[in-house]
Amino acid sequence: MSFRTIDNVDVAGKRVLLRADLNVPVRDGKISDMTRLERLTPTIRELIGKGAKVIICSHFDRPKGKRVRSMSLAPIATALGEVLGQRVRFAEDCVGVAAQQAEDRMACGDVLVLENTRFHAEEETNDPAFAAELAKLAELYVNDAFSAAHRAHASTEGVAHLLPAYAGRLMQAELEALHAALGNPARPVAAIVGGAKISTKLELLGNLVAKVNLLVIGGAMANTFLAAQGYRVGRSLQEAEMHPIALEILARAKTAGCDVMLPTDAVVADELKPGVATRTVAVKAVPADAMILDVGPATVAALTDRLASLKTLVWNGPLGAFETPPFDVATTAIAKAVAAATAADGLRSVAGGGDTVSALRHAGVLEQMSYVSTAGGAFLEWLEGKTLPGVAALG
Repeated sequence: MSFRTIDNVDVAGKRVLLRADLNVPVRDGKISDMTRLERLTPTIRELIGKGAKVIICSHFDRPKGKRVRSMSLAPIATALGEVLGQRVRFAEDCVGVAAQQAEDRMACGDVLVLENTRFHAEEETNDPAFAAELAKLAELYVNDAFSAAHRAHASTEGVAHLLPAYAGRLMQAELEALHAALGNPARPVAAIVGGAKISTKLELLGNLVAKVNLLVIGGAMANTFLAAQGYRVGRSLQEAEMHPIALEILARAKTAGCDVMLPTDAVVADELKPGVATRTVAVKAVPADAMILDVGPATVAALTDRLASLKTLVWNGPLGAFETPPFDVATTAIAKAVAAATAADGLRSVAGGGDTVSALRHAGVLEQMSYVSTAGGAFLEWLEGKTLPGVAALG
């Protein structure tokens, strides 16, 4: 893993184009989660503390190359200023006269947010001329948006070839955490993979069986593995057409020496709704009219016992339908056990993916993991073993 960082880079008096991820969740016109803005502040503060002029570019939502008022970054710029504790300027466009005039008015230590890059269709097509227009605004480029690094867009990949390019502190932290988790992990290393469908995580599973010592499969995708082996799973969500693939993954894991852990018991119910009556049964005794909606206590106990022997754990996806109590019990119990092992035994725990982050927050242990990625698609593609264009451009 090789990438340039902002260590020892002289930024005093220089214009730095910072690719950030300001694509924060907004509900009823208000930002519902400030995490992405808060995680961006160390890089900004370091750059302005060294006398740089920081010019931030980012996408927001999917305007598809058109100006959409509700997708303007103006209110996000205001919120970023509140997080930073200083005024953040805003430019009505990310290129052209408006951007240039806003940049001309900057002093050292100032922060400027450019308008949504996706208001221009050329952003997503990685148009060279558009990338050149962005590059005109700065002398250095810093990418602190790992969450957008899987996209070869003008602001994430194109401009990195036109200016001296470096990883920001958030990008650096993401890459170092992921490298420690899968690139060169302390062993034994395990992965917990949950979610609904094998079909959406096929490449992930294929990559992991060759890299981890233990693969724990939960969520509805575990039902497909169980059914493929002949277990009757009642009315549980499963992918019958993926049975051959599930068996192939199990065979590949055996060849690679990867131990696959599937549920031995399950919490079942007649329907998925809050507070519904549940039963705990062995996976070989799932009633024909029931649905598996969580893994059972015996499975939780077995996995908890395995944590003691692990040095590294990667987690992507909940073990059950955690959004609907009481089917959050297993995911919450394992989350707390992982947090305890991280604190007491030095387990390196790296988690990511939207549902996983929500589940860890629900369990109250989000801050107790070694590292939690909010990158979503980029995190998943990294786990799949893919090269991310925005990262490769920093090498």
